[in-house]
Amino acid sequence: MKRIRFFCLSLAVMSFLLSLTEEGLAAEKKFPSKPIQVIIGFQPGETDNLLRPFVERMPEYLGQPMNLTYKPGAGGSLAAGFVAASKPDGYTLFGSSQSSIVVIPLTQKGLGYTTESFAPIVCLVETPALFVVKPDAPWKNLKEFVAEAKKSPGKLTYSSSGTFGTGHLLGEAFAKEAGIKLTHIPSQGSTPAMTALMGGHLDMASLGAVAMPQIKGGTLRPLAVFNPKRISALPDTPTIVELGYKITATLIYGLYAPKNTPKEIIDTIYGAAKKIVEKDRAVVSERLDMMGGQIGFAGQAEFASILKTQYELFSKVMQDMKK
Repeated sequence: MKRIRFFCLSLAVMSFLLSLTEEGLAAEKKFPSKPIQVIIGFQPGETDNLLRPFVERMPEYLGQPMNLTYKPGAGGSLAAGFVAASKPDGYTLFGSSQSSIVVIPLTQKGLGYTTESFAPIVCLVETPALFVVKPDAPWKNLKEFVAEAKKSPGKLTYSSSGTFGTGHLLGEAFAKEAGIKLTHIPSQGSTPAMTALMGGHLDMASLGAVAMPQIKGGTLRPLAVFNPKRISALPDTPTIVELGYKITATLIYGLYAPKNTPKEIIDTIYGAAKKIVEKDRAVVSERLDMMGGQIGFAGQAEFASILKTQYELFSKVMQDMKK
């Protein structure tokens, strides 16, 4: 009888320990169980500020901190390469516009990554692409700027977020279509480019939402937007199309994971972003509006489709630049 009791007790203890082990393994597999890093490929200023209204609220729905980490350089490709080579476990994400994901791989070889190296998680924000100048610039509009450029080929300068980034290519595509030659001055991000322009070191800048507060404050003046239609924040600023050119583009910002990241992890991050849009839309929209952005929410499939369209657009831009 004692042996039977001992045997039963042993089974009970083993069952209890096994249940603890199974619970422990389940807890380890649950995502997230530690902080998530969002890698930003530029200096603080634009990409981080546009994503911040979402990133700051993610912990509320994920149960773990989400932190921004900066790795600027090479038009965002250093950060992109770092994330592409990271473990696909959801703890190292890339926060970026389409520039580093789509444009840079089209323009540079030997990056160590391609557009297919990432799993799009969620598109969060969209902003206008702009040509801006100082408020006291001698050109009242884009037509006058083009006329000046034709008089002195290569004399007029502009900058963007980085070499072969979206802003750079839009500037080059416009110059080709307008029949002018501009000199691009590389920067390590949109904010340094804007600072150089405001300091009088450039004639123009090809920027995104980072320029909106300065435009509203009167320290920068927009010449044109690349959006298909005029934007509500700048109702008096014409589109490039209105001015007789065929180029259109909208800047989009979102989160990406390394390819082969498990679907359940991507779904978890997407779900947190969706809850923010559903529950905190007013607050997020207000913050984005101050920077000239707006919510541009899209899930994995739709985001991938948008990126494919962007790839086709900038592939054509690259082909036209070579003609």
